[in-house]
Amino acid sequence: MRELMTAYGDELLRTAYLLVKDRQAAEEAVMDAFVQAYAKIDQLKQPDKLRSWLLRIVANRCRMRMRTWNWRSLFPFDRVESLAEETEPGPEELLLAQWRAERLSEAIHELDYKYREVIALYYFNELSVLEIAEQLGSNENTVKARLSRGRARLRTLLEKGDEDGAGVYE
Repeated sequence: MRELMTAYGDELLRTAYLLVKDRQAAEEAVMDAFVQAYAKIDQLKQPDKLRSWLLRIVANRCRMRMRTWNWRSLFPFDRVESLAEETEPGPEELLLAQWRAERLSEAIHELDYKYREVIALYYFNELSVLEIAEQLGSNENTVKARLSRGRARLRTLLEKGDEDGAGVYE
């Protein structure tokens, strides 16, 4: 279990955070996923598909969390936490990289869940369209359409932020 958490924990946490927009909820989803994976590891038929199996569990946990109402939805927090590991190239580069990451994160969080989900799986977890379709139980063309619409919406949100000069949120 510890080896699985070390190998996949950060990637699953980033994915969950992109999907649920809340670090604590993301951590809970990942921990629930690891517990479920541990309990049902005997159901994994192809060990080489472990990564995608874990991603599917996390995505399902996040989807369930997004469907249920909770008190935190009444009190949204504007602060976006960075989950990416940082290197130390220099203060200017760090500030610029953090600003860009925050803008992108804010824009992704503005998307509807169905677009956030496919963008997170495709770009941040590098799953193919076929793998995403299998995980979501949908058609490849549906995934392609959601990716296309999600990218278009992201572009609009980021361009809006450039025009306003204030970022994605006003």
